[in-house]
Amino acid sequence: MNTSNGWSLSFRYVVGILCLGAVIAFLLYAHEAVTNLVIAAFVAYLIHPAVVYLTESTRMARTAAVNLVYFTAVVLLVGIPATLAPIFYDEAQIIVRDLLDLSNQLRMTLSRPVHFLGLVFHLDEWGQSLFQVQNAIFSPVPQETLQLLGTTSLSLLWFLVILVSVHLFLSEWPGIRNWMINLAPPLYRSDMEELYNRICRVWMAYLRGQIVLMIIVGVVFTIAWLILGIPGALVLGALAGFFTLVPDVGPFLAMVLAAGVALLEGSTWIPLSNFWVAGIVVIVYLVLINLKNFFLRPYIMGRSVHMNEALVFIAIMIATILKGIIGALLVVPVLASVVVIGDYIRRRLAGLPPFEDDGSRRFVAPPDKVNPPRRRWTSQERRERLDKTSPALASRPDADLPQTQVPGSVDPSGRLRQSEQHSDQGEPASELPEPAAPLMAISRSQQLPARKKTRK
Repeated sequence: MNTSNGWSLSFRYVVGILCLGAVIAFLLYAHEAVTNLVIAAFVAYLIHPAVVYLTESTRMARTAAVNLVYFTAVVLLVGIPATLAPIFYDEAQIIVRDLLDLSNQLRMTLSRPVHFLGLVFHLDEWGQSLFQVQNAIFSPVPQETLQLLGTTSLSLLWFLVILVSVHLFLSEWPGIRNWMINLAPPLYRSDMEELYNRICRVWMAYLRGQIVLMIIVGVVFTIAWLILGIPGALVLGALAGFFTLVPDVGPFLAMVLAAGVALLEGSTWIPLSNFWVAGIVVIVYLVLINLKNFFLRPYIMGRSVHMNEALVFIAIMIATILKGIIGALLVVPVLASVVVIGDYIRRRLAGLPPFEDDGSRRFVAPPDKVNPPRRRWTSQERRERLDKTSPALASRPDADLPQTQVPGSVDPSGRLRQSEQHSDQGEPASELPEPAAPLMAISRSQQLPARKKTRK
């Protein structure tokens, strides 16, 4: 190979810096196009496992599998929302009207002085600020109608771009993946492939857990509000599912919305006042959200991306403000991917091996978060607990412990067995070895009277 005409090292650095600057400038200038392409890549990534399943299980050609999955997804993702759009529109109008009524009532309350412990608080400025926010959100001026029409037309064009881009990513993804890995020098291509696999594992774990949690919460709360007869149940259930993206604050906002609608509209069939209906809504919401936190979320969190909850909350709030719901959904896997890439760069700069382990335990919730350990009771504590719960049983000389608690029972000489002596020293009785079968037989024979034999 002729290397006499090769680029010098300094010239290669200059070209690399210029190319990097051009890429950054393009991302800044065409950020809206990049955002829509990211959305298309995200949708293609979600439905790509179906293509892999068809090609591996049914021996179907990749082109046929891509077309089948793509058009099925288009029918589901476009047809179902288009069918439910009129219902959503009617229920959204109900919720918006109720929010306006709540805002007006709150503004009237704040306009009056508040007397508390001899002090007078004037909160009329808060009422004026609330009125301005209400006008900015719910009461657009007629001059903005033309601008709204132009924005809708532009959004329709971007929607078409997303649809075509999804099919492109599904069809050409193996080639795109190999092209990105081959950008690295041959010596580091194995590292790039391992980085790609780790990042894919992070994204799939988070999206699988978060989307499943959103769907389950949305469906459960929609059914609950329909059973209670709350107007706008479909919209309120969908909002409850979306708000699970934001830890702690999201469920609280969903509860406030549902309780506000119940307070103003009441129920369609419960013969109670609106106040009591709102109380029932709050109770049902607290019960369901605690079931989700104690049973459903630990099961999913153990298989999802686990990070510091405060960091996740801050990242989701910032992403929601900047990019809306799509930003809130993508910020956590993006942050986890940055951590994986940053750790690889740090180890390379420090002269360490590129990967510390296989990465299977990265971002996995610790066992005490998924299944908190239970306290182990000593025999002394169990005996005291039994004395408090069953005084009549505890008064019997042979009822210090239940019959099955042979290690803590009393022998005929009145001395405690070895396990109870250890437990008085602070050792848990459950860690001692189990007694042999003859001891259990002797203990039961001492406490159960012998049955008399009768002659025929």
